[in-house]
Amino acid sequence: MTQIQTPPMKTERLALITGASRGLGAALAEALADAGWHVMAVARTQGGLEELDDRIQAKGGRATLAPMDVTDPQAMQHLAGSVAARWGGVQLWVHSAVHAAPLSPAGHIAAKDMAKSIATNITATATLIPLIEPLLRARNGRALFLDDPRAGQKFFGAYGATKAAQMALARSWQAENVKIGPQVLIETPAPMPTATRARFFPGEDRTKLHDPRQEAARIVASL
Repeated sequence: MTQIQTPPMKTERLALITGASRGLGAALAEALADAGWHVMAVARTQGGLEELDDRIQAKGGRATLAPMDVTDPQAMQHLAGSVAARWGGVQLWVHSAVHAAPLSPAGHIAAKDMAKSIATNITATATLIPLIEPLLRARNGRALFLDDPRAGQKFFGAYGATKAAQMALARSWQAENVKIGPQVLIETPAPMPTATRARFFPGEDRTKLHDPRQEAARIVASL
């Protein structure tokens, strides 16, 4: 397992993936590693990161693991400083970290669920953008956000509102940087049998959903 102390490799193509331990984030990390990128995988779940690293290494890829919480501003500052010191910048940032609060009527949203949704989906994104922007500009990089439009749907109050706010931040950043960069890309993935979707739609026929690996391959190809 490669830890964040990796020696400088400033000539490598580096992809920073926040929320990389599971679901589409993990699938994108594997797809990028397969395409020759060095992946820096960020997530709270150490075990999930180690499993990801095992899969990447088994296919000859390279990954650096950063078991960190995106809602911890000091940890994110340390992450950005480490990337700057060791690689000089980053060529791709994929932000797939998200908190999916339990479905609930708007009148019954638990305060702790709303607070965690705001911290992960809004505040962490607002913290990361100014930290990562100079790293992307240093390597003519791009940022990728993953949309999931649920705002206004029944029972999706906490998730839908905070995910919509996250995407509003991304779209403002995108519009601001059209001429000066970094380029900001937004994708809306197809429905996939992820753990998050299983919590939202527990009785759904998952055989009709898209394989995360195929969806990741499609998105990486579009890059």
